[in-house]
Amino acid sequence: MKRNAIIFAGLCVFTLAFSMVARADDAKVAGTWEMSSQGRQGPVTQTLTVEQDGGKIKGTIKGQRGETPFEGTVKGNAISFTVKRQTPNGEFVQEYTGTVDGDSIKGTVKMGENSRDWSAKRQK
Repeated sequence: MKRNAIIFAGLCVFTLAFSMVARADDAKVAGTWEMSSQGRQGPVTQTLTVEQDGGKIKGTIKGQRGETPFEGTVKGNAISFTVKRQTPNGEFVQEYTGTVDGDSIKGTVKMGENSRDWSAKRQK
């Protein structure tokens, strides 16, 4: 019984240490980003404000349609987040995925069956 308790404690310590190492490898994305994509009528620029707690992110995206909250994740250098807006035609969902490379992000946003490329630069 004592041996099982020691093994269990060791596994708990190993799991905790491994999860802390994994979090340290997640890209740091907290801050303000200038985000660009191609809209129907030309380039669209928005401001992405991100708060980060380990691999979880949340914040707001602000543009021509106002300011909307989002939630998502960062795993390694992969970022994903979802923006949900209420419109007269119902809920409009945008699913963003991308790759973080230092102070820049490049990715794709999916809106229903459509998708577009997007990019962001960290503001300093």
